[in-house]
Amino acid sequence: MGDMLIRNIPEPLKHEIEQTAQRGGQSLSRKAIDLLRKGMIAEKESRPEPGVSAWDAIRGAFAAENAIGDEFAEIMDEIEAERKRDFGRPVKDFE
Repeated sequence: MGDMLIRNIPEPLKHEIEQTAQRGGQSLSRKAIDLLRKGMIAEKESRPEPGVSAWDAIRGAFAAENAIGDEFAEIMDEIEAERKRDFGRPVKDFE
C-alpha cells in the first residue's frame, strides 16, 4: 500500500475528522481513507459517463423498458429527421 501526505488541512477539518474517527472506533488514517473513498464514489456518480452518446442513452432507456425493436428504430429515425429539419433554424429568444 502507498502513503499519501496531505498538506495544509484546515485545523477545524482535521479536528472534525479526528472526532468522527474516535466516535466510530477508527484511526485518523482509516477514517480519512473512508472519507476519500466516499468522496470519489460521489464524484463519479455525479458526472455522466464519457463517450455515451444521446443515441446510446436513449437506447438504454428503451432497453430498460424492454422496448427495443422496430418501434425504437422508428422513433429514433423520427428524432433524427426532426433534428435535421431544425438544423440551421434561428434560436428563439425566451425572455
